[in-house]
Amino acid sequence: MSIAHNIQQLRSSLPPEVSLLAISKYQPIERLQEAYDAGQRLFGENHIQEMAAKAATLPADIQWHFTGHVQTNKIKYMASFVSLIHAVDSFRLLREIDKHAARHGRVIDCLLQIHIAQEDTKYGFAPDECLHMLATEPWRELQHVRITGLMAMGSNTDDMEQVRGEFRRMKELFDHIRTTHFAHEPSFCQLSEGMTDDYPIAIAEGSTIVRIGSMIFGSR
Repeated sequence: MSIAHNIQQLRSSLPPEVSLLAISKYQPIERLQEAYDAGQRLFGENHIQEMAAKAATLPADIQWHFTGHVQTNKIKYMASFVSLIHAVDSFRLLREIDKHAARHGRVIDCLLQIHIAQEDTKYGFAPDECLHMLATEPWRELQHVRITGLMAMGSNTDDMEQVRGEFRRMKELFDHIRTTHFAHEPSFCQLSEGMTDDYPIAIAEGSTIVRIGSMIFGSR
């Protein structure tokens, strides 16, 4: 099947309020261009310099989402163009993004990454840590970042009921944070969770962005 067919099939299965993020890491420019020609505008990358090289070549109206673990010494390579950073896992990182965004006169949208999986290898705030940061750190003083939601990865397991429970708890946390800290900020509206294996469950549990790679581009 072609990339265009895969995108069309995926789009037809998504509710209108759910955005399709094409995870394009390690994919060559030509395959991203195919997706672009099929109408795809949201692309997600895990390596900052790879994303910067692609952004310099591909059309300017692409919205680039960074979905990988953020290394502070590489923020400078994406600060001028990135649309959304999915994996902010500390106040220190948020402050560093704010510093680089200020140099470009931009406000960069960010999601707070929450660790909900049963694996220690995944990054993110523990839910209590996230609530503590929002309650105590002076994040509202940062003028060049905007927290627009939360991001999470479910456990790597065949037990889809476990994954469903994780996503359900994420939605509860999202609703709590929105009510407590963002009640008057409609921009806090994004819940990024769900990948190729579990995105239908994520959507059912409230996800607004699904991150799909192999179902669009095929296995690498």
